[in-house]
Amino acid sequence: MSPISRRTLVLGGLAAAGAGALPAAAQSSVITATAAVPYPFQLGVASGEPDSGSVVLWTRLAPLPLNSDGHGGMANADVAVDWQVSTTDTFSTLVASGTVTATYAAAHSVHVVAAGLGPDADYFYRFRAQGHISPVGRTRTAPAVGTNGRDLVMAFTSCAHYEEGYYTVYRRMAEENPGLILFLGDYIYEYGATTGRPRLHAGASEIVSLADYRRRYAQYKSDPDLQAAHAAAPWIVVPDDHEVENNYANMVRADSTPSLTSAQWTARRTAAYQAYYENMPLRPAQANSGNSIPLYRRLRWGSLATFHMLDTRQYRNDQACGDGWKVCSDADLASRSLPGNAQETWLLDGLNQHYGTWDILGQQVFFARRFDSAGAASMDSWDGYRASRARIQQGWINRGTRNPVVLTGDVHRAWASDLKADYSNANSAVIGSELVTSSVSSSGDGDGSTTIPNVSNNPWLRFYQNRRGYVRTTISPTQLRADFRAVAKVSEHGAAVTTAKSFVIQEGRPGLQAV
Repeated sequence: MSPISRRTLVLGGLAAAGAGALPAAAQSSVITATAAVPYPFQLGVASGEPDSGSVVLWTRLAPLPLNSDGHGGMANADVAVDWQVSTTDTFSTLVASGTVTATYAAAHSVHVVAAGLGPDADYFYRFRAQGHISPVGRTRTAPAVGTNGRDLVMAFTSCAHYEEGYYTVYRRMAEENPGLILFLGDYIYEYGATTGRPRLHAGASEIVSLADYRRRYAQYKSDPDLQAAHAAAPWIVVPDDHEVENNYANMVRADSTPSLTSAQWTARRTAAYQAYYENMPLRPAQANSGNSIPLYRRLRWGSLATFHMLDTRQYRNDQACGDGWKVCSDADLASRSLPGNAQETWLLDGLNQHYGTWDILGQQVFFARRFDSAGAASMDSWDGYRASRARIQQGWINRGTRNPVVLTGDVHRAWASDLKADYSNANSAVIGSELVTSSVSSSGDGDGSTTIPNVSNNPWLRFYQNRRGYVRTTISPTQLRADFRAVAKVSEHGAAVTTAKSFVIQEGRPGLQAV
């Protein structure tokens, strides 16, 4: 993609200069608007879910983002919002435009499917409402089916606890000028404010209601570094647990804090899923229906890659042996599934299609086997659902999937590993690779350690670092390069980013090669 301009990163960069490029109806609104109407685009803009001819454009009107009612200072009335797409950031020529209604019932969030776009192309977009013009975002469409298009620079990260650090990682991602960003869960955290941290959540108590979740998203999205990352490229997102509640499994809570009846827990899930959809650049097909939300889906990047985005929370069996790190024989039970049986079947059906050179699984929890010195493993990860993992791995072997790559978040550390056909045999064939991103801010600065924990029990583990960061991948028809990028501090603003380690995966040759 062309280098990002400063106007894309600065809130409200075109609030005055762009009014003349708006449709006649919008210009009329500008003329009649009064100065008393506050700026509604405090949460920035975003795009996502690109295909070869369309992309989702998102914004949410919230002039007072931290209002406790969750409506961001908006009155109980629907608002017309104009949108524009152009090939230039001056919007001298429009390729798509229209008007959409931002409703009070949906917290004045906007999801526009901008269609009729060309494949493998860069675009700029913006919104106008109540006499104001939004920041400008940059987006990109996927290549046409049957073509590889340009090499894809794709960055991915996860886990952005607002209280535990500043969002320097988001800013550094934006500066990479990626063509695509994947976010793999824990976009928000549900906890109440905790004193002594770099910054505090709004609200002393853990969030439960729809108003609570809406305000929490508004607080996170008010951060200018997060806004910069959203404005820089289209996103593909999946949640993990903290978008609802820590370590929940399907309809089972991890603990009884806060105390909720069954009906209250169902209402909490419903509120969390509604707020997630309202605040993410998702297509209407991903809107929640009560206390469920259809988030596992497949996105094709021409013939270069297929992104299989998994939901490892909503359909799983409860964690074995009471969760935590355990030596637990129940983790081997064939009846246990982390994605659920229907999603397992869906994934294997997709891997059998061979749509693209690279089959990329975007998901949340550690995939490779990782035992400690006592043989214990995390029951919340795929180690707690070992038969499920084996079915998926053997499934891609049986289907001749040439280049499976698993992308993972959750653990707040960077890891890389080869995937083995049989983890009980260190000499077993390498059948794929896993790249685990560190966090945006969760767990604070980190100690910088690069010593791989318990590597003697897990010789397929190839890299570890305890710093905050992201993974920058460069995907071509012949190789996938992964650069593990890290910042030294998130306890203060502005740390530089460095590359801690790089690997290459060659097409048709499973496993990581150090660069």
